[in-house]
Amino acid sequence: MKQVTSKLFFVLFTIMSYNSFSQTANLSSQEIKDMKYMLEEEKVARDVYELLDKKWNLRVFNNIKQSEQRHMDMMENLLNSNKISYQFSDKRGVFYNKELQKLYNDLTEKGLKSKYDALEVGKTIEVTDIYDLEKAKKLTTNSQIKDVYSKLIFASNNHLRAFSRNLSKFQNQ
Repeated sequence: MKQVTSKLFFVLFTIMSYNSFSQTANLSSQEIKDMKYMLEEEKVARDVYELLDKKWNLRVFNNIKQSEQRHMDMMENLLNSNKISYQFSDKRGVFYNKELQKLYNDLTEKGLKSKYDALEVGKTIEVTDIYDLEKAKKLTTNSQIKDVYSKLIFASNNHLRAFSRNLSKFQNQ
């Protein structure tokens, strides 16, 4: 009986290992690169919104920074479910991707100038997110990845509308 159990365990372990390997092996290097990039891009949004919320105390930043954290969680779950390792700094405003580090620095510099500039920064972030997500979505055939990107695009469009509404209040004053 022990021999049968050991053999069964070995067969199940082999199948599970093969499935987790083939899951990652079926993804292109572009898909993997895009997922890692999108995780850090969502972090840019969250970190910028946290800083601007502290500075300007506008409800839109508080609400959306929480949503951006959920976006990051979705991307981390996607990476983890596909057994993809990635680098990610826990420090606010610190990014491994140099392009995203520059983006964060530029956006925070502008957003700290005025409430209006801060809302413009929010709008810029969401437009950028939507563009990058749509581009990455076109480059994958993986339904799980497409589904996550679609949800993030939907949410980013809602965020864009929220920033646009807030900006229109300033323009109508």
